[in-house]
Amino acid sequence: MTQLKLSNIDKSYGNGVCVLKDINLDINSGELLVFVGPSGCGKSTLLRMIAGLETITAGELQINGQPMNDMPPSKRGIAMVFQSYALYPHLTVRENMAFALKIAKQSPTQIDAAVANAAKKLQLEDYLDRLPKALSGGQRQRVAIGRAIVRDPQVFLFDEPLSNLDAALRVATRIEIARLKESMPDRTMIYVTHDQVEAMTLATRIVVLADQGIAQVGTPLELYNTPANEFVAQFIGSPAMNLMPGKIVATGEQTTVHLDAGGVAISDISTTDEDAGKIVNVGVRPEDLALASGLFMLEAKVDITEALGEYTLLYLQQTDGVENFIAKLPGTHKELRDQTIQLMAHPAKVHLFHKGLGMH
Repeated sequence: MTQLKLSNIDKSYGNGVCVLKDINLDINSGELLVFVGPSGCGKSTLLRMIAGLETITAGELQINGQPMNDMPPSKRGIAMVFQSYALYPHLTVRENMAFALKIAKQSPTQIDAAVANAAKKLQLEDYLDRLPKALSGGQRQRVAIGRAIVRDPQVFLFDEPLSNLDAALRVATRIEIARLKESMPDRTMIYVTHDQVEAMTLATRIVVLADQGIAQVGTPLELYNTPANEFVAQFIGSPAMNLMPGKIVATGEQTTVHLDAGGVAISDISTTDEDAGKIVNVGVRPEDLALASGLFMLEAKVDITEALGEYTLLYLQQTDGVENFIAKLPGTHKELRDQTIQLMAHPAKVHLFHKGLGMH
């Protein structure tokens, strides 16, 4: 069982560019932790610092209570799977997977057993004698994962391992990684991706990185249901959460907000009399909107419809205070094109964001 602790971690380069600032994070034994965030937020850099492939500018990394800042990568009990497969083209699958063990001078019996075990886990038994050029992209990535497994590390690091695969292979390989984690419950895994579907489906917890730091840490459903700020609210979920400016006009267990766009939002987030009159952003996910009769949150003209089978995306024409507003309704609603509609959301699905409020 392996725990990692990151305390006040900074990363900057000689030209004065700061990539990460004051990162504090406890990574639990046996969990699959996923780093997500926009391009350039430092998620791969943070992973490489854990691996020992990037130096830590300030702060301390501990693994099982032992400082690791100056420990070489080979001594950290970590194996890393890269975005590129990095397989030796002239070696077979078996030889690629066995390479690190041969360098470590393990016995042929140990090597054969480790390779056989990894191949079984990843369904690669029938490909052990093939060269990488005879494999699909998904199979090559599984070989790269197998090469990590044979080393029997305590911590696996995955740096966007599926980004080079097409959509169908991404799904298949993602499922393989999920099964792999289930088969190795005591191993800690840290996974970097820009794909929120990977994050939501694989993670025990997700770390959202932004603006050189951590925006929020939580389980996938915690981040989806109770985002701590507007960035997380719009980064997690597809399409992104809609945001509308408004003003609190009534407080209590249910808060009423008058929207700049002309509608009314009612949220289950309780506020006090001191919050009355405060300007807030009201967030509601496209899938939480429904056609309204009577009280409505938003009235707008449907500009474009995208019928995707089980649901339809409605792109609403700009109204005052609202930009890029999207509704996601179950079923087919192509007949709503060019129609003016009214939409509402259940109070439990309405989020309020304001720095001065004791709320998410």
